[in-house]
Amino acid sequence: MKPLKLAVAALLLAVLSGCASTLPRNPLADWQASPNFQPRRARVIVLHHTAMDNAQAALHVLQTENSGGPVSSHYLIGDDGHLYQLVSEQSRAWHAGGSRWAGISDLNSYSIGIELDNNGHEPFSEAQLQSLLVLLEDIVERNGIQPHLVVGHGDIAPTKKDDPSVLFPWRRLAEAGFGLWPRDVRAAPPPGFDPWAAMRLVGYDLREPSVALAAFHRHFRGSEETTWLPGDAEILYDLQLQLMELPATAPQPPP
Repeated sequence: MKPLKLAVAALLLAVLSGCASTLPRNPLADWQASPNFQPRRARVIVLHHTAMDNAQAALHVLQTENSGGPVSSHYLIGDDGHLYQLVSEQSRAWHAGGSRWAGISDLNSYSIGIELDNNGHEPFSEAQLQSLLVLLEDIVERNGIQPHLVVGHGDIAPTKKDDPSVLFPWRRLAEAGFGLWPRDVRAAPPPGFDPWAAMRLVGYDLREPSVALAAFHRHFRGSEETTWLPGDAEILYDLQLQLMELPATAPQPPP
């Protein structure tokens, strides 16, 4: 009887293991599987800086928790350019928190988070930026994300976050095809142009206008000024025109 019991136990273990890898099913319903589905895909990429001294310290926090509780991101890029993945792109990492962009209020569910090993007070290294550009190209192509939807944590949560810092080279990313950046030659805004409406079109949450404006300045002007600056209207009008020229839908990723 002992071999039989062992065989039954082994069979039960195999069944349980199989169940553990199966997506949850509602016991109230009769399961009739359809092949017509695919994993959820992100639509936004959010960049962060770690505000820590090194990548190993950041890895420890991203695998445990900080003072606010458990945190994570999909990727971490070290100052030396080394790329770490912590969470599958198909899973919901905890990197965006309470945030909002282009009307989306649950960015954790709709974004891929990339942490950059940087304390927030130093330039980003060349090796790190090169690695980031390679990763962005890969993520955008595989997920069919519109390339302009690469934003900063401070853009989507301006009342709480300021990362990546004013030292982050957004223009360089835009020149490589990721994110938005105003063109060098910009038209004058037409009469009646509303810069606040343009900020909302770009994606900013305007419930606290001064901090949203500071986030806009940090991203596009290397400043954190909370009042309008000369040239802001021209920049926002150009960004508005660029958005209006984009295709209505994102390109479909390859099957």
